Amino acid sequence: MPVITRKSKLETRNPHLGGAAIATGFRGRGRPDFRRGPVTRINERIRVPQVRVITDEGEQFGVMETREAIRTARERGLDLVEVSPNADPPVCKIIDFGKFQYEAKKKANEAKKKQVVVTVKEVKFRPGTDLHDYSYRMKHAREWLTEGDKVKATIWFRGREMTHRELGARILEQLEKDLADVGDVEMRPRMEGNQMFTIFMPKKHKSPKDRSREPAAASPPDKSREPGGGSQQNKSPETGAASQGNQSTGGAGGDQSAGSDQAPAA
Repeated sequence: MPVITRKSKLETRNPHLGGAAIATGFRGRGRPDFRRGPVTRINERIRVPQVRVITDEGEQFGVMETREAIRTARERGLDLVEVSPNADPPVCKIIDFGKFQYEAKKKANEAKKKQVVVTVKEVKFRPGTDLHDYSYRMKHAREWLTEGDKVKATIWFRGREMTHRELGARILEQLEKDLADVGDVEMRPRMEGNQMFTIFMPKKHKSPKDRSREPAAASPPDKSREPGGGSQQNKSPETGAASQGNQSTGGAGGDQSAGSDQAPAA
């Protein structure tokens, strides 16, 4: 009785490729990559014989055997976490691993918030774009620049329009003038294929640090500190008082002299 053997689909489809057909057929196409990034090693996952141990408070235990370091961490109710695997020997910290993960996640979120994502948005024109369409697109470009995004202005040419590139250059030149107060030209107009484009970037504003570095404006001179004005102002009351005193003494002396002259006459 003849023996019937069944061939697999891979062998029937690729009979001349051998093992290569099996490998490619097994992997398939478009399969997602499930490989994970580097994982922080803790406790028994640390495979090196010796590590340098520190605590969360900064206390240093020096170089210890890995088993002894794990035992020390367990006695404290904490974990031995590898924080610097590339050091020689690797540096490990005695800390609560859940707290370590929470702090790492919190730092990553804060760094993500501080990131400034700049996107490039595009406005398209044609050599024969009328005034209404131009103003409509120009207003959108102004809004994007004020929001902090870059703007790419493109002029599309078709057929015989390529012989009139000066029309596109005029549109970009007018656009540059209209956006001068909110944006600067990052890339001058250039041709690529059948299109001419330029890129605008938001206008840079001076930060408080830059403003603090600028020299302060010279304050007007204080006239009270000038030698001439200050001496006159300070001496004027004294001289006035002295003059009044002289007048009073002079008046009294005059009265006395008048009295003395009148006495013999009596």
